[in-house]
Amino acid sequence: MRRGVLIGLVATTLPLGAAVVFDRLAPPDLSRFRDTSLEILARDGAPLRTFLTHDGMLRLETSVDAVDLRYSDLLVQTEDKRFWYHPGFDPLAMARALWQWARHGHVVSGTSTLTMQVARLLTPHRHDLPGKLADIARAVQLEWRFSKLEILQLYLTLAPMGGNREGVRAGAWTYFNQEPNRLSPAQAALLVAIPQSPERLRPDRSPAAATAAIVRLCARKRLPCGEVPLHLPAIAANQPPVHAHHLADALRRDGRSGRVRTTLDGPLQAALERTAAREARFLGDHANIATLVIDNDDRSALAYLGGVNYFGPAGMVDMIRAVRSPGSTLKPFIYGLAFDGGSLRPESLIEDRPIRFGDYAPRGLDGAFHGSTTARKALQQSYNAPAVQLLEEVGAAKVAAKLRLSGARLSFPRGTAAPGLPIALGGVGITLGDLATLYAGLANEGQPATLRLLPDAPFSETAPLMTATSARMITAILRGVAPPEGVAPPHYRALAYKTGTSYGFRDAVAVGYSERYTVAVWVGRTEGTPRPGAYGRNTAAPLLFTVFDLLPPEAAPSPSERPLPIAGATAPGLRRFMPNKEPIGLAARRAATPRITFPPSGSRLDLARNGRGETPLALEATGGAPPYRWIVNGHPLPPVAVGAPTLCLPDGPGLVRISVIDRNNETASAEAWVN
Repeated sequence: MRRGVLIGLVATTLPLGAAVVFDRLAPPDLSRFRDTSLEILARDGAPLRTFLTHDGMLRLETSVDAVDLRYSDLLVQTEDKRFWYHPGFDPLAMARALWQWARHGHVVSGTSTLTMQVARLLTPHRHDLPGKLADIARAVQLEWRFSKLEILQLYLTLAPMGGNREGVRAGAWTYFNQEPNRLSPAQAALLVAIPQSPERLRPDRSPAAATAAIVRLCARKRLPCGEVPLHLPAIAANQPPVHAHHLADALRRDGRSGRVRTTLDGPLQAALERTAAREARFLGDHANIATLVIDNDDRSALAYLGGVNYFGPAGMVDMIRAVRSPGSTLKPFIYGLAFDGGSLRPESLIEDRPIRFGDYAPRGLDGAFHGSTTARKALQQSYNAPAVQLLEEVGAAKVAAKLRLSGARLSFPRGTAAPGLPIALGGVGITLGDLATLYAGLANEGQPATLRLLPDAPFSETAPLMTATSARMITAILRGVAPPEGVAPPHYRALAYKTGTSYGFRDAVAVGYSERYTVAVWVGRTEGTPRPGAYGRNTAAPLLFTVFDLLPPEAAPSPSERPLPIAGATAPGLRRFMPNKEPIGLAARRAATPRITFPPSGSRLDLARNGRGETPLALEATGGAPPYRWIVNGHPLPPVAVGAPTLCLPDGPGLVRISVIDRNNETASAEAWVN
């Protein structure tokens, strides 16, 4: 008796042990299932760009709840009636197939279950007896490891749909241009039939064979014949979507996988791409166009065009992320910081005359000067000399620090030791994306935030560009800029904008904002060659207005919501701006008191570190009567020669209090945080 029990135990445990060893030594290869196409989606879930897998397949991940129940029921009825009950193989189906083969001398019905088909789809092989036995073993293993719903999901993702399409979602999008969550009876029948012979039953190539397959399903009473028309449903024969190339490429390089939802508006993105392609053909000089549209409320990108002619020469360069010259588009921030400093108001008079700063003498693009003018008009007309005077007054280092603290990554020419006055005229590199986020900050009363490309990205504000009052004055000024020649002003929104042209006509830029949206446009050649006569105003600005025409209308702001008026700056001290540099031929004037230009008060500084420790902090001041004496956190610094840099190494992270004293004992102070 005991011996019989022992033999029974051995007989039952040996196969089980062998199965466990086999499962551990040879687990199922799920690499094909995991290697699904990266799908870049619009904010509403519509596809923008879909990439092929490593083996060149359009394989779309498909979950059970994403498929119409009509399809799932028909699939089980057609392919594997006892799918929900068998252990991976169907003994009854195998017995029936063997009896039919013995009776008729040939195969009448198959024995493959859905689980066995999944085993073959995971590891494709020849359809022979060894392969069939391997499918049975793998099917049992899959049933051991996964639930029935998980096995069904494997099939829904891997089912061949003809060509390089795999998965029910790929079939539904290719042939019906829709998700498979709502299928007609005929559509469901076609998607069930195609995997039986993917190339022979492709409806876009063999409509008669596909129709016959639907009829056979009806004849076998697997479908109510009254619900299924005896003809094909409408076939779309779609190709994978091809929108937002550059953003999609960036997300793929970041290691994204599966389905990635972005903040982009699908219809707007498509319309923008068509508009830019048409404009590029009109320009006809190998010009490229980049455009970014931002929602001012949450700083999300609504449209992202890194360039047209994606498949042409240099087309893969993303011109939204490329560092280029902004031309004059940084001037509003210089004026805003001058307003903050209290030395200027929109109606203050300023001189547009020949002026020299050392060996630097700025001139306008047309070489003309316009004498005394208001700050408002100087900014609207983008006069160069006034902007450089203001930059010299505010401090190039302070402007650069403000822009950097607000999220802009500035790039200066090689060999440039520090930010200089050419910043006002485009002598600095910046990306179109960073420039657009700065202008979105102007639209939000001087408060910028990082650009959001994914819905789950946090809303992250950066350091303010300027005070809200100054930002409102800048907005009022830029709203007064006349539209480009031949372009009608928008009647349904208040639009503030600025244009810029880089040296040698290499870059034409226009950036504008309304209450709700910010749009940035760049036009040029990717390789940076000149386009003589292509200004920001006559090249990029018309396209800027066209892009705003693609956006939903906005109500004009009410009088109480409009920016502060730009007239009435009549205080005696503000009637005329007095620069530190006089026109050529006159003695230079100096301000009565010194002013710390770096670090700007209230800034946060990240000190770089090298192999010898932290890099010292460079202190800069202007005005007053040099030489200067510096005091940092109450400790005087050693004196240095006039013109030589003053360096200090803070005690550590925290608040740093800095004071400067000139020869006449006039003082100025600033506070900054050091990280």
